[in-house]
Amino acid sequence: MVNKIKNIARTEKKPFDFILFIIVILLLAIGVVMVLSASAPYSLSITGNSYYYVIRQAIFAGVGILVMLLVSKIDYKKYRKFYKIAYILAIIALISVSIPGLGSEAKGAKRWIELPIIGRFQPSEIAKILLIVFYAGYFTQHKNEMHTFVGGFVKPLAFLIPPVAILFFIQDHLSAIIVIGLIVCVMMIMAGTKMRYFLTVGACGIAVLVIGIFVLAQTTR
Repeated sequence: MVNKIKNIARTEKKPFDFILFIIVILLLAIGVVMVLSASAPYSLSITGNSYYYVIRQAIFAGVGILVMLLVSKIDYKKYRKFYKIAYILAIIALISVSIPGLGSEAKGAKRWIELPIIGRFQPSEIAKILLIVFYAGYFTQHKNEMHTFVGGFVKPLAFLIPPVAILFFIQDHLSAIIVIGLIVCVMMIMAGTKMRYFLTVGACGIAVLVIGIFVLAQTTR
């Protein structure tokens, strides 16, 4: 009983990672400077204030740091209980761009939603975090299957189909598809999926693509 209490105490009182914190601050600072460089002329012409967008970005960055510090105090193992809910919420967040009055379209793409105070933002950014939580929980619960082709390769990628389909057919958001796909693949490898599954399926996919292009070229002559 005493050992159990000591283990809980060690879990709750983890040392603060100053190196990671400094890296995050530096990346945020670089991002804010880039926003200033890219938006100053446009901001001046639209709002009359060259610093309107950079101030807005800096405020969100500050809020993000506070949220990060608060979330870091929560034991990450507690998220595991809600990994299935995280997946459902990710799908809802991605579909939300199609809700009339909520979704916002720009240049033919529906990637944003409009909320009071917060304004316009991309729900795909929230979906990325939720999908990370989902896959982390899923891999933990199915760690004994990760070395198999079906359990460690097919099933995880099958869960990726709905969000990718929504991003492709509804949001027309290729960059988000690439980012989410890379994140999931890296997580799969770290969880134990064998690299040869990716290489074999990738090689087969390239072969099919090359054959398809060759056949198409022959039929269009």
